Parts: sequence; C-alpha cells; structure tokens
Amino acid sequence: MTSCCSAARATASTPARENTRSDLPVVVIGGGPVGLAAAAHLLERGLEPLVLETGPSVGTSSRAWGHVRMFSPWRYNVDKAARALLDDHGWTAPDPGSFPTGGDLADSYLDKLAAVPAIATRLRFRVAVAAVARAGLGKVRDAGRDVAPFEVRFTDEFGAEGRVLARAVIDASGTWSGPGWAGAAGIPALGERAAAARIRYGMPDVLGTEHARYAGRRVLVVGSGDSALGTLIDLAAMARENPGTAIIWAARNADLRRAFGGGAADQLPERGALGMRVRELVEEGRIMVLKPFAIEAVADMGDGLRVRGTDDLGERAVSVDEMIVCTGFRPNLDILREVRLDLDSKLECPAALATLIDPNIHSCGTVRPHGAEELQQPEPGLFIAGMKSYGRAPTFLLATGYEQVRSIAAWLAGDIDAARRVELDLPETGVCSSELLDGSGVSACCAPAATASSCCAPAEATAPASACCAPAVEAPANACCVKEPVAAEPAE
Repeated sequence: MTSCCSAARATASTPARENTRSDLPVVVIGGGPVGLAAAAHLLERGLEPLVLETGPSVGTSSRAWGHVRMFSPWRYNVDKAARALLDDHGWTAPDPGSFPTGGDLADSYLDKLAAVPAIATRLRFRVAVAAVARAGLGKVRDAGRDVAPFEVRFTDEFGAEGRVLARAVIDASGTWSGPGWAGAAGIPALGERAAAARIRYGMPDVLGTEHARYAGRRVLVVGSGDSALGTLIDLAAMARENPGTAIIWAARNADLRRAFGGGAADQLPERGALGMRVRELVEEGRIMVLKPFAIEAVADMGDGLRVRGTDDLGERAVSVDEMIVCTGFRPNLDILREVRLDLDSKLECPAALATLIDPNIHSCGTVRPHGAEELQQPEPGLFIAGMKSYGRAPTFLLATGYEQVRSIAAWLAGDIDAARRVELDLPETGVCSSELLDGSGVSACCAPAATASSCCAPAEATAPASACCAPAVEAPANACCVKEPVAAEPAE
C-alpha cells in the first residue's frame, strides 16, 4: 500500500550513506512496545540494535498505567517480528480477542520479549539519554555530516556519563513523561505548580492503590480523552460505595459528541462503550459537567483547591478537594536539540506526518499509510517513531508504531520498496469528528467513495483534493482510507 496522501516524499531514493557504518549499532531510545518491536525488525533485517531504556525494566510507561484495561484486543498489540522471536522460544500467546491492561502488556508480552536472548543482549536499563548529536560536529556544520556517526550521550543509574556511537537513531521514547497542564493555554494555570500536592496527572488508580486519596472527596477531572473518560467511570464506581464522593468534569469543548465517541458503530466495542457509559453517567446526574471551561488559575486554600476559569457565561470558580488532569501528553524534544529536525510547529511531530494526523483538519478516525520517509529527519539516519512521532496528536495506536518501525528497519537495510509498502489493519471508530469542526456532516476524507476526494475515492475519481488528502495518481481504491481510532490509549 502506498501513501497517497502523504506530504511530498523525501528526494533521496536510497538510504543515506551513514548506513555503510555496519560496525556501529542502530540505537533505539526507549524500551517500550515500539522500541522492542524496532529491535526485532532490525534483527530480522540483519542489523544490530542497541535499546536504551531509562527505567529498570522494559515497559516502564506501560506499568505506570498498569491498572488500565486497553480498548484494543491483543491482536492489535503484538508486533509480527516480535511474535516470530517469541514463537521460536515457546511463547504462549494470549487470547487475541482478550483485552490486556498496561500491566498485562508488560508482564505477558514485553517481559517475555526482553528475555529472548537476541533481545536481552541488546538491552541496557537505567540509561537516561541526555542528548543526540553528530560525533565531532556541531548542529550548524555541514561538511562530513552525512557520514559522521551519531553520538548518543547518557547517564547511568549511578549518575556517570557515557556515550555510544551509532549508525542511526530511532527515537521511540514516547510521551508519557510529558503530561499536559490544566491551564487552557497549554501552559500551567496560575498557581498550578504551587498546588501540585493536590493535583494528579494522567490516570490514577482510583479504585486501587489511590482509593484513599479520592474516596469521599470532591474531585475535578480535566480533559475529554480516553484517560479522562476512564477516570470518570472509575470515580463513579467509587462514588457508589463512598458517599460524599462528588465528580466534576471540566471539558474544554462545548460539544461533547467527540468525547462520547461512536458508540455501537465503533469497531472496538470496549472503546465505544467508554463514551456511552460516560454519557449515561452525565445524563443520570452522577457527573457534573462544566463546558466549555478554560482553567486560568488554581489556588491551594489549605483545605482544598479553588479553580478559576471561564465558560460561556464568563468567569466562574469551583472548589474541590483534588484535581486530576488528563489533557494529553507532549514529546520531550530536549534530547534532540543538537540534531536537525523538521517538525510541525503545531503538533511537534515530523512535518511530513502532520497533515495526516492533525485533529483540526483530519480527525475522522483515519490514518494515512506512513513509514520511514515521513518519519525521517533532515539529519540522515534519525527517525522519530511510536507515540513520540505523533507529537501532540491523540490518535496513536501500537499497531501504527509497529508498522512504522518495520518500515524504518527496511529503509535502513536498503530495501526501499519494502519501506514504502506500508500497510495497516485498524478498526473504525464510528465517529467522524471533522463534522464537529465544520458542521458539514462529513468531511471529504470520511465520505463514501462516490463523493470522497481522490484520496478516499476509487482510483478513477477526479474529485479535487481536500484539506487533508492530496490527489493520488497511482493509488488503488481506498488505498489511504485505513481506519484508526480517534482516541488513543495511554501513551508509551
């Protein structure tokens, strides 16, 4: 499958010359599911990977949301090359139709993969990557850049500095370490940092390890993605057994249809049920909704928080005991400061990928095929993959990351045809959120083939390009209308 909707392809038709450095490994930053999949695909291609993981084991981020059950079943969460390695070592695969938690993903899959000798000997734990650069060259210097190896600087568990040289670098470090703020402007609300003791970011285990913190309390949940919806459902379950628990939902958008999702039309029933359940809780009055509510300031009053913001009626304030902020994640780009990047100024993702995933113009649950060419950076041999490749866009799934690293491994091995042959098999969401943006009912990218742009229509269609789909010349029918969920699961 070709990428008929992608931005203009890179001019290079073969991998950059750094791939001749066969004596050096390909450094993979991050030992999560996509990082380990990258190692498996590199090994399959006869390339030498070296995986650097900041945590004490693989799947550090997955364990951080270990209590959360994923809405995609196992069949979407196991990489093909990784599966081949596991099968060779007698792995008993989970039921492909069952739904793992983050803990299950780490314990039953990632730990097993990390124990495979071919992977285990290429893993380094408690290694925090501090910077990526060209060895001996500053960011400005051009001469010799395409043949100079990468220098990856790190600190180990004892604080000692070290470095490793690499022929290429795949940054699959995810975004879990960069949660969004409560402040509506994308920066901390006034007083938010000072009130940190009463604020939790991400998706706390309110029914388990953090039950005592929230039981019988007045809790404000900020955000409208999957983490927010799951947290609202857990809090509602807690409230049944703990009188006095009050739930307030602060949504930044006035229209909640996108948050409620596609319901029964969603091809992942667990995801569809998530939004339906929250809708029911709102309609039953068990969740108080503030929408649209833009938080401007947070004050710790000693016995609770006073959260001030604005809605349709002007300024208002709400008093709560605790606040849970589920406003997405953002990539850590500091480690890439000394290499050349081409990132979208809005999403902070690879520029060539931005128009394919931008929720402002293309949020109808489709993902255009993309791989090494869209993910490579101006620094030859540097790729951003996995959740980090989506920057601030909320639509990433593991299956997408697995296909990304398969393509990257093929590219680095010199198999350009295989790198460009990108295929995805992902389920429909049952919701096209572009209609919530322009009121048209359906965007050109989501419309039936007869009326869609040439990106989504049969090959002979002559419709003009839409905002998110450029005309295709050689693509087969519906080649780029591969469905992907609108709402993402917890980040890597």
